[in-house]
Amino acid sequence: MRRYTLRQLDLFASAARHGSLTLAAQDVHLSQPAVSMQMRQLQEAFGLPLFEPQGRGLRLTEAGRELAAHVEEVLERVEGLDELAARWRGVRSGRIRLGVVSTAKYFVPRLLAQFLRAHKGIDFRLSIHNREEIVEELRANTLDFIIMGRPPEGIDCVATAFAPNLLGILCAPEHPLSRRRRLELAQLRDEPFIVREPGSGTRAAMERVFAAQRVKFRATMEMDSNETIKQAVIAGLGLGFLSLHTVRSELAAGRLVLLDVVGLPVLRQWFLVRRTARRLVPAAEEFGQFLLREAEGLINAEGNLLDVLAAAAAPPRPRGKAKPRRAKGRS
Repeated sequence: MRRYTLRQLDLFASAARHGSLTLAAQDVHLSQPAVSMQMRQLQEAFGLPLFEPQGRGLRLTEAGRELAAHVEEVLERVEGLDELAARWRGVRSGRIRLGVVSTAKYFVPRLLAQFLRAHKGIDFRLSIHNREEIVEELRANTLDFIIMGRPPEGIDCVATAFAPNLLGILCAPEHPLSRRRRLELAQLRDEPFIVREPGSGTRAAMERVFAAQRVKFRATMEMDSNETIKQAVIAGLGLGFLSLHTVRSELAAGRLVLLDVVGLPVLRQWFLVRRTARRLVPAAEEFGQFLLREAEGLINAEGNLLDVLAAAAAPPRPRGKAKPRRAKGRS
């Protein structure tokens, strides 16, 4: 009986191509220890050493090189089987009805573009609203899936987490708190906050964070748009509490600063939600599998949020004119 899995062969092929378990782990979006364990199990199944260390990486043994050639051929044949099965299931065509909360619109187009590259016959009916409106569409069972930050209560549905959602407190670079480190949430109780409208997922997350520490925030403005809140914060009208997916470019450009608050940013999840009783067309089933398999890596494709956070944590550069340098050499 075969004692190895197709997944292990896929990981082995990636490690063989990269010459590194670390790079293979990044390629398949797993941790390096998880890949190492799978490779140990694969070698035990074959009863042969397949790798040997070489500097900081690894190289294939003679048995490993021969096996790698066969594995690539096997994976190509499996990919052909997947395509054949997809054609029989009808996933080459169809319409997917997808609901998206407004905060998720910053990364969803990237996911759809990647999916449609491999499924050109499929089209989407996309519905983008705030949380309350999207939940009503789910309740009416008019959507195949919803992408949202917190599954609804009181509706018979299936919710699966597929990517992390970090939320934090933002300010303008000129704000007096922008250079402070290790702020306590209670120190912000008197600061003006520009907040999302009641019922939005972002507003609910903010309320839970402050309530957990028994701190009340001072909401001076309510807005139903992340973009409007960002511009108001940049203009210095107050602080904002937003998903970091919505401010990635502003953080990278230094137009916004992520406040260093103890316990923040808070980690939440993005969920793929569907009604339990809804019968999915093959195209929708394929999209759901794609999202759970690929979404996290694609969301971070334009720069890992951890890198953005590291840059945002650095003290902001002082704004003002730089002093002219004195030219070297003869005057």
